[in-house]
Amino acid sequence: MMFNPGYAGSKDAICATALNRQQWAGFDDAPVTSAFSISSPFRLFGAEHGAGLHIMNDQAGFQNNLGISLTYAYRTNAGPGKIGVGASFGLINNSLDAEWVVPESDHHTHPSSDPSIPAGNESILIPDFSFGLYYNTDQLYFGLSATHITEPVLEYSGSATSFLSRHYYMTAGYSFVLDNPGFELMPSVMVQSDGSISQVSVGGQINYDNKLWGGLYYRSGSAIVGMAGLEIFNGIQLGYSYDFATSSINRHSKGSHEFVLRYCFSLSIDRTTGSHKSIRIL
Repeated sequence: MMFNPGYAGSKDAICATALNRQQWAGFDDAPVTSAFSISSPFRLFGAEHGAGLHIMNDQAGFQNNLGISLTYAYRTNAGPGKIGVGASFGLINNSLDAEWVVPESDHHTHPSSDPSIPAGNESILIPDFSFGLYYNTDQLYFGLSATHITEPVLEYSGSATSFLSRHYYMTAGYSFVLDNPGFELMPSVMVQSDGSISQVSVGGQINYDNKLWGGLYYRSGSAIVGMAGLEIFNGIQLGYSYDFATSSINRHSKGSHEFVLRYCFSLSIDRTTGSHKSIRIL
């Protein structure tokens, strides 16, 4: 749901996910991303819908982005599966606590003498919109989405400006049941682009009885990613992934770590008919 609002309500359960990603460990002020999302399906006026909440904090150097968004998706039958058409609206607080380091040289300009460079502390609140389509069956899923649709402008003090570029995503995956019905092979692919640079992530994972899984992915021009996870108990899942950089940055970085904690619980409550010795128990 972080990048496709159409996903909201696609699971027949309320699902909450917490994530922490520590990128390029070993660098001072390396990017750190923390996120929390929760989504649920619901029925209203005889139709199926999905709703969700997403909160993300992204810290990179002296720049910090804190965003919160609400998501809605309309879901309907489409062939053997269902399709969700979703949109999200939120606010992003972009803050900057600049500490520029300028070499002592006549060939370098100090930020204070260039109005296009933010010189000190800044805090800007901007609206943000996303849109997505998400189709899924019991075995297949496919999604198309775009984030930062309006490409909101960040206007710092003076004449310094920046903007959040629009991002596009395509995701797809399929689940194959192996000879041993307890095992599933789940290949998947994600393509993402901002219109200038594109990146492809492709790979797969093996799932055993929905209790234990592991996988391997390749992210073009970036990293090889290994991942593993398990269900701790009663629907609580814990996952970990490690990025081994394939670019020249691997000579300086100790890799990237990502931790995920997820909990889903069904909306249906099963009632078991039983006999009772007392007529007061109905």
